[in-house]
Amino acid sequence: MQAKSKSGPSTGSGRTGEIEGFIVSADRLDKALAEATELSRARIQALIAEGKVAIEGKIETSAKAKVSAGSAFRLTIPPAVEAEAQPQDIPLTIAYEDEHLIVIDKPAGMVVHPAAGNPDRTLVNALLYHCKGQLSGIGGVARPGIVHRIDKDTSGLLVVAKTDKAHEGLARQFKDHSIERRYLAICSGQPTPPEGTIATRIGRSDANRKKMAVLDKNSSRGKHAVTHYKVLDRLENCALIECRLETGRTHQVRVHCASIGHALLGDPLYGQTPAPLRKLLKDLNFTRQALHAAKLGFEHPLTREWIELSSELPKDMQELIDQTVRFNR
Repeated sequence: MQAKSKSGPSTGSGRTGEIEGFIVSADRLDKALAEATELSRARIQALIAEGKVAIEGKIETSAKAKVSAGSAFRLTIPPAVEAEAQPQDIPLTIAYEDEHLIVIDKPAGMVVHPAAGNPDRTLVNALLYHCKGQLSGIGGVARPGIVHRIDKDTSGLLVVAKTDKAHEGLARQFKDHSIERRYLAICSGQPTPPEGTIATRIGRSDANRKKMAVLDKNSSRGKHAVTHYKVLDRLENCALIECRLETGRTHQVRVHCASIGHALLGDPLYGQTPAPLRKLLKDLNFTRQALHAAKLGFEHPLTREWIELSSELPKDMQELIDQTVRFNR
């Protein structure tokens, strides 16, 4: 049975009210509710900690509690708190925009959301200014609108919700992996075979908590991740590849490429650039992972129109390719 919403007034601070339904699969509580609703697991964990989740009429405060399939649940959604981020007049490259959502072509170096070490000058600050506060608050903080993220030093396309209905519809597509996402990357070496699929579990690294890692396939930790790759151009000591994401895990492309021995050029976490190319990267002042979110396709959550957008390779990656090709001649 699908979860039902009993929403209160929907304002600039987001939707309030209750979500009721039944657990689909027996599992730990946070995972089971993430499957049964359109809320993120992190959001559900926060609601559990706040005493906002009831199972069979009883408040449950442990995200690890085991629940059975068919159990009735009720989530109480409190009003979203005011966002700490402040609007800032920061230029944005807009690939698409209507009253429901906006797609940004994010430059490398821009953080998506304020956090420790990056309190402002983020994409959220820019969006709060551009959209005049009209962003979805379904995530629990007023007006952020963020449905997915890309790393600070990854460039390319990112969709943001302006309304709760758009947020819910986009989140559903990310959850069922129907969003079309293709990345362009420059990796070290020459992947063999030149086209293939990498399927693993990805989770937090035990050795370095800032990194993600490929886990044992039987591990209870992490999440299933699938990347389809294809070599587009063979270069000297490296290759331009296209990666199509079937799932969207943290650092997925970077971890998967490193796991097959072809880490992305310039990646500070997951691999070293081949010695012959280090000088070139230094001369070009190329200090980020060579990764660009080049294509994004999705069904518009309100109009049901299929929207497909492309972003050209940024100048720094194109220059890296051009210089590498010259070096090869």
